[in-house]
Amino acid sequence: MRRREFIALFGGAAVAWPGIAISQPSDPLRRIGVLMAVSEGDAQVHPVLIAFQKSLQDLGWTDGRNARIDYRFVVSDPDRIRAAAAELAGLKPDVLVAQSTTETRALLELTRTVPIVSPMLNDPVGSGLVQSFGRPGGNITGFTNFEDGMGGKWLGLLKAIAPGVASVAIILHPNDEGLSAGLRRSVETAASSSGVGLTFLRNADIERNLDEFARDTFARKLNGGLIVFPGIYTGVHRYSILALAAKYKWPAICPSREWAVSGGLLSYGTNTGTAFRQAAEYVDRILRGEKPGELPIQAPTKFQLVVNLWAANALDLTVPSSLLAIADEVIE
Repeated sequence: MRRREFIALFGGAAVAWPGIAISQPSDPLRRIGVLMAVSEGDAQVHPVLIAFQKSLQDLGWTDGRNARIDYRFVVSDPDRIRAAAAELAGLKPDVLVAQSTTETRALLELTRTVPIVSPMLNDPVGSGLVQSFGRPGGNITGFTNFEDGMGGKWLGLLKAIAPGVASVAIILHPNDEGLSAGLRRSVETAASSSGVGLTFLRNADIERNLDEFARDTFARKLNGGLIVFPGIYTGVHRYSILALAAKYKWPAICPSREWAVSGGLLSYGTNTGTAFRQAAEYVDRILRGEKPGELPIQAPTKFQLVVNLWAANALDLTVPSSLLAIADEVIE
């Protein structure tokens, strides 16, 4: 697995990336393993992890001095995720950070004792990962990245910017395993009240899926649109999905800012950098003696709306002033 060293300067202290220790005073090292099912080369990844390391340093944990952070980056492939999880577990870390539910499951198969913190859990109680939000029990804790009602909000925002949309494709992970059940129910409820038809796409061949959806909407003379559900699978295929949306001139709403920055029309979701800073706080508390099973799973309190005016112009859409007024960021 490819590794390289990345040095950033934070207040004069050298920080190793990813997990290559720098010789400094001989305080006892605490090991932190981080598993992310994304490409290391993704431009959106490094700022998030720099923020994570900076937050840890502010809390007293400097990589190479009293902590060592080991990163593993893998694409959305179950076998590679499991292999990377095994590598991290074999390093005997004091705490593990799993980007999302998929990585958390992979680590949980290997250890029920090493604390696992996830900044982006999806339905942790419904999926059986924890006992409850207030007292998770076991070795997992962290933060959820969406609420169940988000699906209806996505459809409402899509209709606000493109009122003529009558048929919407929703892209899911091929092996969703019910993790998006709450999101699906909320978007179905919203669709039934607004007369919008829904098509759930979960075949691994995204291009074929969307080509078939295009032919269907064209044959029925319907205006199409896209809602992209969160997950490592859709994240890995971000650029392909956005390219197909542009090809067919579909307005699309996506789950995070990274999508809008990459050319998507709208995004509405949590801030990934904030989620990792929160995860750093939980890592600190665990390293100082608190138990993960007693740290409550926290739901997001703020969501970020990003509007891409360039994408709107390309789709011949006029963004309503009411939408611009509530946007957290407008990309021109």
